[in-house]
Amino acid sequence: MPLFVAPEALVNNRLPALSRHTIESVVREVEELVRLGVGSVILFGIPEAKDEDGSGAWIDDGIVQLALRALRPRFPELLLMTDVCLCEYTSHGHCGVIRDGEIDNDASLELLARAAVSHVEAGADVVAPSDMMDGRVAAIREQLPQTPIVAYSAKYASAFYGPFRDVADSAPAFGDRRGYQMDPGNVREALRECELDVAEGADVLMIKPALPYLDVLRAARERFDLPLAAYNVSGEYAMVKAAAAAGDLDEQAAAIESLTAIKRAGADVIFTYWSKDFASWL
Repeated sequence: MPLFVAPEALVNNRLPALSRHTIESVVREVEELVRLGVGSVILFGIPEAKDEDGSGAWIDDGIVQLALRALRPRFPELLLMTDVCLCEYTSHGHCGVIRDGEIDNDASLELLARAAVSHVEAGADVVAPSDMMDGRVAAIREQLPQTPIVAYSAKYASAFYGPFRDVADSAPAFGDRRGYQMDPGNVREALRECELDVAEGADVLMIKPALPYLDVLRAARERFDLPLAAYNVSGEYAMVKAAAAAGDLDEQAAAIESLTAIKRAGADVIFTYWSKDFASWL
């Protein structure tokens, strides 16, 4: 279940704006999720201030670190996962650090690994690097030899991330992410990226987005034995919500059909904003 943690942000892309008592609000939300039977959440942090290197991603009193320390003792049975990226924390909105006007892949690896370590020290069970820098799984694995890593292995440069970027205020200030995210027309590259992450020590491979890339998910399922995850992203969710609000379709039926399609294509794990609703429907 994706959860945004921020001084002023949205939870689940749809709930009313949080007050300044952010952590307490997140705890209450998680209490409801646990009551409904949701067994895992992934935390995304949105700091009060951003800088060039995204230092809010790894500082000890960062918003995700504070949330983890509040949630871990309260919900010992809950699987706590964190998104590991810099885009929500950088003033320029890119997923790595900028040097001389370009993404510096290697300089970004140290900072991503530092963020992952800080999350685990604060109570995370699993880290999920979503930045698409080359070598980031190996960099994190070196620092966290025992921690499960869910690698965003095939993350496409997609138009379906719009609602998330609006909430996180993480759209790139210049250029785009096509230099490190994947070409939507390329399947073979996705499989090569998965192979690299397997070699670097990933425990789970993820395809993102889910619905426009079910063929990629199926191809990965046929090639790899590791568990596969698929991310049913904010734009996929928002389209169904908008159509349902307009009376054009039944949201519950469309959501269940969408999630069933993702499962049928080969996903062992599904990241979706419908987790809370799905649990109540069941």
